[in-house]
Amino acid sequence: MTDDVVPVMQIGDTLLVALQGDLDDTTVVRIEDQLTREVARTRATGMLIDVSRLSVVDSFIARVLARIVSMVRLLGAQAAVVGIQPAVAITLVELGVQMGHLDTALNAEQGLALLERLRRADAGTGRP
Repeated sequence: MTDDVVPVMQIGDTLLVALQGDLDDTTVVRIEDQLTREVARTRATGMLIDVSRLSVVDSFIARVLARIVSMVRLLGAQAAVVGIQPAVAITLVELGVQMGHLDTALNAEQGLALLERLRRADAGTGRP
């Protein structure tokens, strides 16, 4: 039996994760653990987190997403969140959830391009 909560695809050095449905708090924390383990295991240099199919993103899920991005960065990879729906963006702003430090893009294609730019920027600064 596996502890994987969500499927994770690897394309080159990038992990692709699509979150969907209604996620409860326990599941979100398990996803956080799974994704950080996957970055360490695969030595990925990027992670794209697609939230376009999440029906609800509350303040807890938003905070966990921000923590995942921070953890991924500490593990030496870049991360981008893609597919935030307009209603979700409005709700997060109205709730006062601070997500300005996250790199976001409209869709997976733009997210992959963003990850590539972030990787090049890291290479220019000598960061791992």
